[in-house]
Amino acid sequence: MSTESSSQIDLNHWLLRLVAYIIDSIIVGIVAYIIFFFVIIAAISSGVWPWYASVFALPFFFGILEVLYFAFMDAYYGATLGKRFLGLQVQNVNGSRATLDQAFIRNISKIFWLFLLLDWIVGVATHGKDQRQKYTDRIAGTTVVSVRQVFQPATAPPPPPPPPPS
Repeated sequence: MSTESSSQIDLNHWLLRLVAYIIDSIIVGIVAYIIFFFVIIAAISSGVWPWYASVFALPFFFGILEVLYFAFMDAYYGATLGKRFLGLQVQNVNGSRATLDQAFIRNISKIFWLFLLLDWIVGVATHGKDQRQKYTDRIAGTTVVSVRQVFQPATAPPPPPPPPPS
């Protein structure tokens, strides 16, 4: 587990973070659509929900769920499911686990995709102490580190026993 900073951008690290974000967004999206479906059905059947409101409500609901999921998982487990799968972990810049307020600050840009895109672009394009930080990571004092190699081959099997003496 390495926490040293470098002036060179590690594209592999950013690609792993993107894949982890996509995995987590699929998880949150499925939950959001299921909950939202039941809310819409209940509202439409009672006659209090205008059909055009769902166009704006679902992305807002999805953004709120994403911020809550990412902040909770980062603070209490050190990583979301996607980050765990890819061997990444959220830490303070000093190496300890991020607090809930730090996790909330680092994930607030996930409320809307454009904010997240700007957060990543500013983080990658500007020079900071740690090139693994997006902009809100710098504000929160957190970073994402690799805790294990991803997709590494399994350990080599033990050598076969020697042939029996003849």
